[in-house]
Amino acid sequence: MSRSLPRVRASWLGSVPYREAWDLQAELVRELRSGTGQDTLLLLEHPHVFTLGKAASPGDLLWDEHERARRRVEVVWSDRGGEATYHGPGQLVGYPILDLARLDLTIPRYLELLERSLIDYLGELGIEATPGEPGLTGVWRDGEKLAAIGVKLNRSVVSHGFALNLMTDLEYFDGIIPCGHAELRPASVTSVSGLQVDSRTAAGAYARHFANSFGVSLEWIPTLEGTPVRN
Repeated sequence: MSRSLPRVRASWLGSVPYREAWDLQAELVRELRSGTGQDTLLLLEHPHVFTLGKAASPGDLLWDEHERARRRVEVVWSDRGGEATYHGPGQLVGYPILDLARLDLTIPRYLELLERSLIDYLGELGIEATPGEPGLTGVWRDGEKLAAIGVKLNRSVVSHGFALNLMTDLEYFDGIIPCGHAELRPASVTSVSGLQVDSRTAAGAYARHFANSFGVSLEWIPTLEGTPVRN
């Protein structure tokens, strides 16, 4: 008899401020840890924001307060791993909130599968990408970073996730030292291929690769309780 695949609900949330999405993740983590929640994949886009993880320092911010205000960039110190990164329009953000114990996954294996799902999606677009070299997380092409990954583990429940540059304005990365490496530059789907792929379109296509990589069945829901979808 065939074994049914674990189920993960998925939702496209549109454009959501970083703090609001952070609060939603925290609630979903609490529900999973209490045994009342479900494994969930949140797909969304953020307004302009610099986020600084646990390994970040104030020196990772290169634009002063005036320049950040001029460009309407918020700054948020986050509880995820890693250093500084940028989120903004034209970027697909994915936050899997998963109980790794229930899925029988270790953190290294989880990160490997997350990278694989992104690499496979980029392959569908005709873009060849690879995992980072040792010490460099994310997804790369010719030494440039297409997707950043930063996660948090709360016992066996993982949150935060990835940001894939689609039509991202890469100039915003000049305002930070990305992931602690000033010498390494970002790239986007548009910059390496000329393709124009919006975040909502990418969300649906990427989700299939997430399901395949993790061996799960996705159940799409229009929104989560109390969280409106924004276009």
